[in-house]
Amino acid sequence: MARRYDPDRRQRLIDAAIRVVGERGIAGLSHRAVAAAADVPLGSTTYHFATLDDLLVAALRQCNEAFFREVGERALLGAPGADLAAELARFVEETVSRDRPRAQLEYELYLAAVRHEAVRPVAAEWVDNMAALLTRWTDPVTARALAALTDGMCLQALLTGRDIDREEAREVFARIIGKPGRDC
Repeated sequence: MARRYDPDRRQRLIDAAIRVVGERGIAGLSHRAVAAAADVPLGSTTYHFATLDDLLVAALRQCNEAFFREVGERALLGAPGADLAAELARFVEETVSRDRPRAQLEYELYLAAVRHEAVRPVAAEWVDNMAALLTRWTDPVTARALAALTDGMCLQALLTGRDIDREEAREVFARIIGKPGRDC
């Protein structure tokens, strides 16, 4: 039997891996589960991704790229000169409330770096890209602190199921930026 040419197979496998993690979590990710979700032979997954870590790297990289593309398209942080604390508070609230399952999936892939060393450079890319984005408004050290605070707020909201209090978030960001609001 002749091999079918399938130029989109690798991408379908990445998309399937993301769906599997969204449905079953990282623990449910396997070559077999991804092959079934992509409706391809099992050998295709190992042909394109020798290890599950390779698949995790590709999935997280795709999520990172989509996230930053969306940040750019939606101008989620406004223009330089805008109230950065208010923009970040809005950004965090929208990130969590806009599509909570998607945010959970993205953080699950991101946090896979804790146990999967191969994924760490891609997680670091997210941190570095977020900090670089924030340097349009502030210095590099403050930008890294704001990126960490953004992550922490999103993660806490996802872990607790609570909504982000936009005004409280704005106040916390303002304190880091050095422009306290009314209550400081």
